[in-house]
Amino acid sequence: MDFDHLAHVRRNPDTFAPGGVLHLILEVVAYAADEAECGDGGRCVVTLHIDGSVSVADDGRGTDTRLDEHGRAVKKPVMASKDLRFFDHPEAQVLFDGHPRRGMSVVAALSEWLVHTNRRHGGSWTQRYEQGAPVTDLAPIAGDGTTGTVVHFRPEEPLRAAGGVKADELLLPWRWLTVEVDDRRTGSNQMSR
Repeated sequence: MDFDHLAHVRRNPDTFAPGGVLHLILEVVAYAADEAECGDGGRCVVTLHIDGSVSVADDGRGTDTRLDEHGRAVKKPVMASKDLRFFDHPEAQVLFDGHPRRGMSVVAALSEWLVHTNRRHGGSWTQRYEQGAPVTDLAPIAGDGTTGTVVHFRPEEPLRAAGGVKADELLLPWRWLTVEVDDRRTGSNQMSR
């Protein structure tokens, strides 16, 4: 975990979440799109919850998780450290909002809380973060026969107050990914084509 990195992101929300909550959602959906491209396409559901939280669930392989020498599950530290493929990289992918991709640590750092649930062949786990730092260990959960990742997060109040996200803003043409938006604030459900 990189406390300095998380603190830097938290001090600069206008830089790392330009446009607010929309940018954070696009950061998460970009990972689902990566998974879809690695396979033969994929699907994700973005749920806009009444409490201002957002969940993004995909049907990919799940976050890379392995067992250490003591048999404990260890996953890539994407939530609490820089993703060197994107963060401050001059050729980072530009997301649909016109701003560069920075990685999942930006979403975790700029959220009151984030729960990452990961289902892979061979195991399923969940972990909770608060303001980017893990507050629980990686806890095993019962498998359900599926694979994929769910990232459920509640952006910090200033980002939520800056303006809401409209469901149609999320129906974007990702190359390998179909996106469904479940807007529980209004009771609508929409899908990208």
